[in-house]
Parts: sequence; structure tokens; C-alpha cells
Amino acid sequence: MQDLAIGDSVAVDGVCLTVVELLPQGFMADASPETRDRSSLGQEDGTLVNLETSLRFGSKLGGHFVTGHVDGTGQLQASAQTATSWEMTFTTNQAQIARYIIPKGSIAVNGISLTIADCDPAGTWFMVAVIPHTYAETNLNYLRPGSMVNLEGDILGKYVDKFLHHGVEAGRERASFAPESLTPAFLAEHGYS
Repeated sequence: MQDLAIGDSVAVDGVCLTVVELLPQGFMADASPETRDRSSLGQEDGTLVNLETSLRFGSKLGGHFVTGHVDGTGQLQASAQTATSWEMTFTTNQAQIARYIIPKGSIAVNGISLTIADCDPAGTWFMVAVIPHTYAETNLNYLRPGSMVNLEGDILGKYVDKFLHHGVEAGRERASFAPESLTPAFLAEHGYS
């Protein structure tokens, strides 16, 4: 973060904030009431946070699409080391997050792009497998059962959800599709095979 400047965006535990003041060992940022209500920012003093600067045009893309627009919070329930990873289980009681939690779907936990290994049908419980490098280089290794985390659902899933449940404007007509109308025949008719 040597080239950090006022006005730059920085994800703090997955929450996109704007740098308003540079300090010798960090920076200051303002957080709106909406941001504070939807995230863990300001909940606990002295906690370590993950920091990530914004993507620069021309940079390599890797992982999932994460915007820094946190949907809400959850809690760590358990963390267990296996032979090849850490299996971490989280819960959330917030419907605006649970709707995007699906098996093999994407989720950002404290800004860390992860794949959901398992979940319940309601999306209120999910498990991720975290590789040792990610576990060691992020604040995931400091979490304890009950620790609050910021959660962001996959942006592509949000657009699909909007399209399916709220319709899209098509000229002057409004087209709306129910999930049950997405049959293999419908998809084939519209160019998917």
C-alpha cells in the first residue's frame, strides 16, 4: 500500500472504503450508517482486519467477483484443521445473504473469495474449505467461535436473482420469469445447450 492516495478505495474486511486521510502507519476512512449497520466495522476494538486495494485496469483477474459491497454479517461456528485445509463453518440469520448461499457457489468472508463446500437448503449455515496459504495470510486464523464476519454474496448471483424474481424491462414490456419456467427446453430455445 505504498502508493495509497487520498480518494483510493480499500477493502477493509471486505468493506469498500475511501481513503480520506493518510497516516504514517495507515489511513483513515469514513463509514456511513448503512455500512456500519451491514458490517462488523466498529463492533470490536483491536481486531486485525484484511486489507486489499482496488483492482487496477489491466490487472489480472482471479477468484470470484467481489465488489466490497457487503450484504451483511455472519458468525463463525467452528473451524477444524484437516490434512489439506481448514474447514470453517459459518451461520447467518440474514435473509439478504442466505438467498445467495448455494452449494459450490461463491461467497466472500471478510473480503476473502471462497467456494461454498456445503450448506443447508435455507442458506443459514455453510462450510468452506480454506487452503493453508489463505488461512495463514488472512485474519481467518484469528477467528474464534462466535466471531462476527462480513459476508458478500456473488454479484452474478444477485443479477440472476433480480432477473428471475423481479423481471427485466424489454422495450416497453416487462418480462418476468419464475424459476420453475427455466426448463432445459427454455434454455435450449434461448441459446444454452
